[in-house]
Amino acid sequence: MTEQPPAARARRNAFSRFLDTVEWLGNLLPHPVTLFALLAVAIVVLSGVFGWMGLAVEDPRPAGAPGVAGDGMIRAVSLLNADGLRRIFTGLVDNFTGFAPLGVVLVAMLGVGVAERSGLLSAAVRAMVLGAPKHLVTVALVFAGVISNTASEVGYVVLVPLGGAIFYALGRHPLAGMAAAFAGVSGGYSANLLIGTIDPLLAGITEEAAQLIDPEYTVVATANWYFMVASTFLITFAGSLVSIFIVEPRLGPYDASRADKAILDDSMMQPLSRDERKGLLWSGAALIGVLGLMVLTLAPDWGVLRDPDTGDRIDSPFFDGFVVWILIFFVVLGYVYGRAVGTMKTDRDVINAMAHALSTLGLYIVLVFFAAQFVAFFGWTNLGAITAVSGANFLQSSGLTGPLLFFLFILMCAVINLSLGSASAQWAVTAPIFVPMLMLIGYSPEAIQAAYRIGDSSTNIITPMMSYFGLILAWATRYDRNLGVGTMIALMLPYSIVFLLVWSSFFYLWTFVFGLPVGPGSPTFYPPV
Repeated sequence: MTEQPPAARARRNAFSRFLDTVEWLGNLLPHPVTLFALLAVAIVVLSGVFGWMGLAVEDPRPAGAPGVAGDGMIRAVSLLNADGLRRIFTGLVDNFTGFAPLGVVLVAMLGVGVAERSGLLSAAVRAMVLGAPKHLVTVALVFAGVISNTASEVGYVVLVPLGGAIFYALGRHPLAGMAAAFAGVSGGYSANLLIGTIDPLLAGITEEAAQLIDPEYTVVATANWYFMVASTFLITFAGSLVSIFIVEPRLGPYDASRADKAILDDSMMQPLSRDERKGLLWSGAALIGVLGLMVLTLAPDWGVLRDPDTGDRIDSPFFDGFVVWILIFFVVLGYVYGRAVGTMKTDRDVINAMAHALSTLGLYIVLVFFAAQFVAFFGWTNLGAITAVSGANFLQSSGLTGPLLFFLFILMCAVINLSLGSASAQWAVTAPIFVPMLMLIGYSPEAIQAAYRIGDSSTNIITPMMSYFGLILAWATRYDRNLGVGTMIALMLPYSIVFLLVWSSFFYLWTFVFGLPVGPGSPTFYPPV
């Protein structure tokens, strides 16, 4: 093997040492459950300090809008007083049960458990990947992660853990597979070939902000579609390169001694038997039936899962309740496969499979309890909103007006996303500042929204504030029981850095060098020229 030149080795080693330092510092933190408990306590204490100081910023949203105080200010709310303590005690259970990902994960796992216990997942994974080119599997996994955003949370709940199983089946490091899928699902959140549920939501927020300047301005759900489609291939390419040349080599060979033995299945490396092939054929027929049913509930004008008032297909009960389809999909296909191969014979087999699946989520449920308190407390104190507005004000005071301003804007959105993880919540607070400000210096709301989505997506994968970060961490610890928050962040940080640099540069070239629109009918400049 030809030895690399010293300069190349130094560059590689310098970055590797940087990631090692991030991992070491992060792993000095306590167990993730303890960490979220301590963060929740810290937020209560900080809220008392900032509340006593009277910390406040001017609310950028118009007077009378939902959530806007009468005096037009966003003030730090103290939880370290009688009212705050009463709110904590009365809201503790609701914070836990109302934590959005919890219900989605539990319901989806009921179906996934049936498919796993019947043997369908093992057979399907082996059918897909055994004998496939090594790098092609990585590319397919990142691409599938990006596309999965159309189906709401399915990528987090199904594809990320499946990525680990696929890589383990190939004799590769399962954390590398999870990282590749996670990068596509969450880091590529604003790239897709299709319009997803987040698009009309963000467009509505952008439109309201734009109407502060131009009351007649409208922003449609397809405002960023062209750029999203192109970004799908960009993120797939960039994410695959990071996985192949940075993440997987750094992880090295997999040591299974620290794994949960229940998740390791030596049969994952064996070729399919005759019964397994028969089971896959029957489950394929069941898949056609389920997909046909899905189409009938959405495609026709009389589709029962279209919006009953507007007839809309995107903003509809079909996508709002997509987790139900995940449940139906895996239960039906898993049971059909199980009947064909003899692993599922009665309803008791299905029930036992569901119970077993939920029994594996003990750590995740404990983690969610404390994470939900931290997220709720952080929202109650208004500290996230104050951080967002302060960051936007800093950008406004920078004095930049040219297209290069968008690099600073994207970076600002990426930093704010570390403390305010919800894309819609962050945009609801910052859009009334960013959109009018950038419109006044000549840029369209559609282009501003596209740039925001780059910053928001790129740091999703390294912030514990992202709703599904705890779930990914819980899945990862099944392959390495000693894995900590620092290891997870160091694993995903190369994706964040590359996505920010490559995606921002691509946006600049797309809009200001080649002059391409970010979506159908979407101008780059305001007023349109």
